[in-house]
Amino acid sequence: MSNADGQTTLNGRILGISLAAALGGFLFGFDTAVINGAIDAMSEDFGISGFLQGFAVSSALLGCVLGAWFAGPLAARQGRIRVMVVASVLFTISAIGSGLAFGTWDLIAWRTLGGLGVGAASVIAPAYIAEVSPASVRGRLGSLQQLAIVLGIFAALLSDAFLADAAGGAAEELWLGLEAWRWMFLAEAVPAVLYGIFALTIPESPRYLVDQDREKEAAEVLRKYTGVKDTAAKIKEIHESLKREARESLSDLRGSAGGLKPIVWVGIALAVFQQFVGINVIFYYSTTLWRSVGFEESQALTTSVITSVTNVLVTIVAILLVDKVGRRPLLIAGSAGMAVTLATMAVAFSQAQGTGEDVSLPQPWATVALVAANLFVVSFGATWGPIMWVMLGEMFPNKIRATAVSVASAANWLANFAVSTTFPTLSEISLSVAYGLYAFFAALSLVFVLWQVPETKGRELEDMSDDARKRPAKA
Repeated sequence: MSNADGQTTLNGRILGISLAAALGGFLFGFDTAVINGAIDAMSEDFGISGFLQGFAVSSALLGCVLGAWFAGPLAARQGRIRVMVVASVLFTISAIGSGLAFGTWDLIAWRTLGGLGVGAASVIAPAYIAEVSPASVRGRLGSLQQLAIVLGIFAALLSDAFLADAAGGAAEELWLGLEAWRWMFLAEAVPAVLYGIFALTIPESPRYLVDQDREKEAAEVLRKYTGVKDTAAKIKEIHESLKREARESLSDLRGSAGGLKPIVWVGIALAVFQQFVGINVIFYYSTTLWRSVGFEESQALTTSVITSVTNVLVTIVAILLVDKVGRRPLLIAGSAGMAVTLATMAVAFSQAQGTGEDVSLPQPWATVALVAANLFVVSFGATWGPIMWVMLGEMFPNKIRATAVSVASAANWLANFAVSTTFPTLSEISLSVAYGLYAFFAALSLVFVLWQVPETKGRELEDMSDDARKRPAKA
């Protein structure tokens, strides 16, 4: 389908405001990955292990669920920009509180508070970017969210490695009498404050402005940033897509039979499958995992950084391909690649010697596991990582977008919490069982994409249907 407003190229203004919005994704990645380098030293300092250790890692995800759930309805009423500013404040408070925590439970409380910001950012950035982007480049701009996430993961792991090296270990004292692991959390305050500042400099979403009858402002945003020439026609088109409801609510997601609309179920399933393949096990526990195959702390941290660099590079590949190849082909390729690499990891860890924290892999299986893990990151990062967020930002009709993205994002965080919390227990049973389970879900995601996921490449947001099975003709 051709682009109704005739926009076919990126311009500096739309790229700039998309990057500012995507900074929320950077904090999303930083906040969730920073625990990687701190977990062992923090656990030793607070005397925790097992389930409580897993809960300390995943506690932020409970906040993410609530943040994602409420961000959509709040954004529909108060605007996208205000939610970004609130998220920035939550990030900042959480960073300082976590770094100065007295014990396990107040650390969990601070991380849960930060999770509220992460959840809100995970909803607002893709929805905002989709709403200000021309259809012809919306996939590339939407992929900036995932690029920002993986850059945030990279920055967190890099700063963790730097601070641990500067102190001589994560548990060692660094500056002002505080251990290095505490500075790992405190470092997040810098990008958190910048996010709030940048959010105050970008325009409100034109679709929100039209919904609020602020048509003059919407026309200015469409003309100045999105490149629309016939703003009156575009505003009329947006009005028609919103006319059935003046405001969004959870009730808007109901279908004719009383359940959720088919497209909402598809969004929820996409969000859940993205986590059930176990990707965040790599980013939350990779340092501990690589130490289990014989690496020293510094080597394990360095390996985690290299893995995150790989993730960044393949995300850039996805950005270059998403508007050329389409969403469905990338998801299909990613599911197949993840199923194969996860199955390989399951086989490799079936050769493990020892259990729990004493597990180790003989050669050549240690190398096989390391290579397979990085190929898994490649398969995920070039496909499901960015494409799921692109799809959530653009697949829903205008009248339910912010609320539907909230529900799907909340499901994503619940799935993340389930995987992150259960991995320590699964690993004590068998790492082979854990990765075999993730391989099963990767294979299942392939079936799901082939069966239910629509192609949204090149479609205007106003053309999206409530029915997931109503797909456009192939471009």
